[in-house]
Amino acid sequence: MKAYGDSVSGNCYKVQLVLNLLKIEHQWIEMSIIDGDTQTAAYLAKNPTGKIPLIELDDGRMLSESNAIMGYLAANSVLIPDDDFCKAKMYQWLFFEQYSHEPYIAVARYIQLYLGLPDERLAEYHSLHAKGYKALSVMESTLSQQPFLCGDQFTLADIALYAYTHVAHEGGFDLKKYPFILQWLERVSLQPGYVSMLL
Repeated sequence: MKAYGDSVSGNCYKVQLVLNLLKIEHQWIEMSIIDGDTQTAAYLAKNPTGKIPLIELDDGRMLSESNAIMGYLAANSVLIPDDDFCKAKMYQWLFFEQYSHEPYIAVARYIQLYLGLPDERLAEYHSLHAKGYKALSVMESTLSQQPFLCGDQFTLADIALYAYTHVAHEGGFDLKKYPFILQWLERVSLQPGYVSMLL
């Protein structure tokens, strides 16, 4: 299996984490968004959206979108709950990550880390923080009552939300006022097979 991704990207890091946590044999192919690696003819032939991450199976099939890739890789593993309601809660958090968390925290990080806070995007950057903090508050409330987002079990929900939360400070977010999130970040980092984001 080949996995295409940018190791600084949270969406790609999710896939890296699942691959390593589950000890799935793979070849990681480093791509640079900034250098235009995802817009070459060769890559667009694999993924017409020009986005990463992407996995290429041994039989040539391709799968994109980070949460879809995680679901495929983790099928029938301990990262997906057996109980139907708990599994639905996991999906609830995955949708939350894509619609209420990533568009604010990841984009603010992109503007600061990748682009260097250009003047023409400062207003947008600052506007992202209110909704980003709202997402963090929702997580903090849940994690004040249980060790992981779906209860006692570490799941794909934790991986998805860990990816950009643990580097939220790179987008100007202050996590010091979220003690339960900080404790949760530590618990995730202690999972067997955990790997750090390769900055």
